[in-house]
Amino acid sequence: MRIALYQPEIAGNVGAILRLAACFSVPVDIIMPTGFAFSDARLKRAAMDYGEAAEVTRHANFAAFDAERRARGSRLLLMSAHASQRLPDVRFQPDDVLLMGSESAGVPPEVRDIADIRVRIPMAPGFRSLNVAVSTGIAVAEALRQTEGFPS
Repeated sequence: MRIALYQPEIAGNVGAILRLAACFSVPVDIIMPTGFAFSDARLKRAAMDYGEAAEVTRHANFAAFDAERRARGSRLLLMSAHASQRLPDVRFQPDDVLLMGSESAGVPPEVRDIADIRVRIPMAPGFRSLNVAVSTGIAVAEALRQTEGFPS
C-alpha cells in the first residue's frame, strides 16, 4: 500500500499525512510541485518527530510518478468526492496506490482518467468533502484492514 499526494498545497496536511504514514508503515509519493517549501516549519510541526520516519519519494511530475507505479504493477486508486465507487465497496490489493488530489483543485482530467478506480468516501447529505489528511486516514485504514496490512 502506498499514499500518493498530487501537488499538495498545504504543509500542515502533508505533515499530518507523513505522521500517519510513519505510524502505519505506508510509503508516501509526493508529486511535485508543492504549494510550499518542503522544509516548511508547518510541515515539520504537523509531522512532529514522526516525519523523518516516513518513507517519502518525491517525483518531479505526474509522468515520472506514473512510470514508477506502472513498473511496480500497482493499481492507481483516485480518492475523489466526485467518484461513483464508494469506499466500502472497493476491494483493495496490498500493492495499491491511493492518490489524493491537491486541496483546491483535486487532479486534472488526464490524471483522473488514468486511475484504475475512482473512490469516494460516503458522507451525510449536504456535505461535499473532508480534509485531505482526514480522507487519507480513512482510506488507508480501510485498505489496510482489508489487506491485513496493519503493523503488528
